[in-house]
Amino acid sequence: MQELLLVDDHSIVRAGLKLLIHESLSHFNIDEAVDGDSAFKKIKNKNYDLIVMDVNMPNTDSFGILQTILAFKPSSKIIMFSMNAEEIYAKRYLKMGAMGYLRKDASNNEIMKAISAVLNNKRYISQELNEKFLADLQSNRASENPFDKLSPREFEIVQHLAQGDSVAEISQKLRLHTSTIGTYKARIFEKLECKNIIELNNVAKVYNVVLDS
Repeated sequence: MQELLLVDDHSIVRAGLKLLIHESLSHFNIDEAVDGDSAFKKIKNKNYDLIVMDVNMPNTDSFGILQTILAFKPSSKIIMFSMNAEEIYAKRYLKMGAMGYLRKDASNNEIMKAISAVLNNKRYISQELNEKFLADLQSNRASENPFDKLSPREFEIVQHLAQGDSVAEISQKLRLHTSTIGTYKARIFEKLECKNIIELNNVAKVYNVVLDS
């Protein structure tokens, strides 16, 4: 019996994935978690063959929890699951150690294809994203995205700033001191050549850097 963990704050998403997976992989035992903290508690007590984790969940730093899981259990196979733009987010999560990135509007066939690939120690991205990466390499456009200059933590904070969160709110969500968030914010503005939140939002819209709901 193989072990799989679904991490998503929406019960209907977890239920749909469980049904789909059990139809094709009946030998799986599937556990569920609603956020990063509950997921990590389960991961500490059980070795999962696969973890499918939503990118945006309440009170969860998705970059941080991915790093924590891989630091604690480096061999973990993780697929990130999100509605966020592949070309912006997938590359970051893959660089950090995730083995796959799936959009939530992917077909059932693609979801199972990704799960099968990762279970067999292969990385997975969609055909569309793979083609875009190749096109970027051929035309040298990959370096043009200013958000590539940001560290994972800075990129995480950009998402919250673009969503309208204040420094205090971001501090509470990411469990960092407000002065630390302020320092990150200043670095972000410098790297993106923005003077204020309005300019930041304009740049974020151009490059499709938005949070899913």
